[in-house]
Amino acid sequence: MAYLIGVFDSGIGGLSIANAITKAYPDDEVRFVNDAAHVPYGTKTSDEIFTLAYPILKKLQDEGCDVIVVACNTVSTTIIGRLREKLSVPLIALEPMVKPAAALTESKVVAVCATPATLASKRYAELKQEYAKGIKVVEPDCANWAELIERNSLGQKQIADTVHGVINQGADVIVLGCTHYHWIEEDIKREAGERAVVIQPEDAIVRRVKQVLGQLV
Repeated sequence: MAYLIGVFDSGIGGLSIANAITKAYPDDEVRFVNDAAHVPYGTKTSDEIFTLAYPILKKLQDEGCDVIVVACNTVSTTIIGRLREKLSVPLIALEPMVKPAAALTESKVVAVCATPATLASKRYAELKQEYAKGIKVVEPDCANWAELIERNSLGQKQIADTVHGVINQGADVIVLGCTHYHWIEEDIKREAGERAVVIQPEDAIVRRVKQVLGQLV
């Protein structure tokens, strides 16, 4: 049987996740929705984010989605618990890849590029506490990146300054903790060269979708 897979993000970032799922599961329908009118979410409060995100996810559930990927680290790290209490459809959350980064790093320094809301969230603090003991986590200022990427106006110099800045602090792994940043992944990798590995969760999410759908059979 064919499944209906919902993918939600505040802006265009989650489209990269939707595309990866579509490629992996061509026989299923992937429905991507975003909240372009209110992007970015990363500078909003948890209550504001919930007020905006919940109706959109509820509509996806009502349309018959078998699973919804919350392709927004900000939503996932701040209000995923509240959303799961309100919705009956399985929700797959995206979180910064602190655990894989900690396993990969040789310098014991990793960089997490994420929104202010994600970096300030309780869930992100828990991830660092659980998986990054003995590891320095560098958190560069990417506060305006999502908005600039939406407008296609994030300059290469700003990317370069950020990447070189974290590498100069010893980071050998760079985590893309916002799906918007997937659209500049190649630019980030170009600046990092062989000095740092750049990771993001598309492959992991594709595998998780398969797990969840398998449980529905």
